[in-house]
Amino acid sequence: MSVYDIILSRRSIRAYSREPIDMNDLKKILEAARWAPSAGNRQPWHFIVVLDENLKKELVPACRHQSFVGEAACIIVGLADMQLSPKWAVVDTTIALEHIVLEAAELGYGTCWIGAFDESKVKELLKIPDKYKVVALITVGKPAESPGPRPRKSLAEITSLNTYGTPLRL
Repeated sequence: MSVYDIILSRRSIRAYSREPIDMNDLKKILEAARWAPSAGNRQPWHFIVVLDENLKKELVPACRHQSFVGEAACIIVGLADMQLSPKWAVVDTTIALEHIVLEAAELGYGTCWIGAFDESKVKELLKIPDKYKVVALITVGKPAESPGPRPRKSLAEITSLNTYGTPLRL
């Protein structure tokens, strides 16, 4: 499957089977993140892979009580090192997290980007040092659902040619 096909077919998954994640697949997913581009090649990220069942359950309240967080095979927590790259750490970490999402989809896993969380609770539970900002948590697991596509704005609504408001006709 091409990257374009993966982009068109992937969905946010909020129901997972109980199947554990294969460690070779997890390595590929994390390698995809490691190879993401970053400003000045600073690579200002750190990823915490949460596999412990009790810890996953403890993260549910910190993630606004989204119960599926505790049901995923694993949770990957993306941290941005704000000391290493104060201006670009969050953007760079976000790019790396999207690499995780795409590689997981290619390997047959579902993911969901968790942006609704209490950062202080997540940092406390996972013993995260102050220099890091929690950018997002990504749930990963074999899907137990197959949602259809969600509506998207047209290209005409989200593009311009050369200057804002000039239609790009494709």
